Amino acid sequence: MKTQETTDNYNGTLQQPIGSGFTAFSTSTEVMQGIDLSGKNAIVTGGYAGIGLETVKALSNAGAKVTVPARDISKATKNLEGIKNVTVQRLDLMDAASIDAFARQFLESNAPLHLLINNAGIMWVPLQRDTRGYESQLSTNHLGHFQLTARLWPALKQAKHARVINVSSFGHQMAPFNFKDPNFKHREYETLQGYGQSKTANNLFAVELDRRGKHFGVRAYALHPGSVNGTDLGRVAPMALFQQMGTHDANGDIYPEVARTLKTIPQGAATSLWCATSPQLEGIGGVYCENSDIADLDRGDLDHQYDQPGTLRGVKPYSVDGANAAQLWDLSEKLTGVTFTAD
Repeated sequence: MKTQETTDNYNGTLQQPIGSGFTAFSTSTEVMQGIDLSGKNAIVTGGYAGIGLETVKALSNAGAKVTVPARDISKATKNLEGIKNVTVQRLDLMDAASIDAFARQFLESNAPLHLLINNAGIMWVPLQRDTRGYESQLSTNHLGHFQLTARLWPALKQAKHARVINVSSFGHQMAPFNFKDPNFKHREYETLQGYGQSKTANNLFAVELDRRGKHFGVRAYALHPGSVNGTDLGRVAPMALFQQMGTHDANGDIYPEVARTLKTIPQGAATSLWCATSPQLEGIGGVYCENSDIADLDRGDLDHQYDQPGTLRGVKPYSVDGANAAQLWDLSEKLTGVTFTAD
């Protein structure tokens, strides 16, 4: 399937709110109102905890069949118990062979893939490397999802109208992508830099994937879910980082005034679901979204305060830059050893 649309989001061409009518407080239920996914197939990585679990529930309730790749099968099975039309299969995003095996099993079903939600991620971890020597946040948050998307490409094309969603973060503003030393082989490791560049990679991947995929009916999006209460994303992050940002006190407790501004899990999942299903995004792709709308381009004119999570918004130009997006695609092919021609 080919479309006539030629506009892409290189350099933020499409990066402006469209007045969706939703807000930071909109929930998964609200953005899914009236959405029917009967007969649709979805994959949600990390779909057994936090906003991923909420995303799976919402997709299932709308009629979709959902596959949840999981590193911890027993935990996933327990957390997903009672949710209809859900299948759990093994996948470790830091293990290339595991990714290939998962994708091969899905492709053997000959089912089209309408929604691929690259939701799984790790944040602010100590220096760890995968078996190839790649830094773990880059490996998990971007390279694993790049390889997974590439391997599932035939099923995405088969759907003729598919969406790929990269759950990114405002954390992309912590660092551009370091093309000279992405795996911290020649520079001191800083976990915030590692996380930031992995989230910048999520954004750039969406820009380039959409540019290449839209001719086949495959659109791509990246998003910031917001600062969400009750997830385990930051479970191994040093408390000193949160204290440095002014969100936690000397005892490691979150300040009540900060806690009151955090999103609930249904609010945190809303933007993922909006990107995945909203008819308002027809004909638009490659954009970075937040609060269930397209985000503003942040040229340094937005005020950010970490103790006021609602101010953490906007997308940096370097993470929607066309040259960066094309360069990252080539580097990702080299690092994963996967040729992803998207044709």
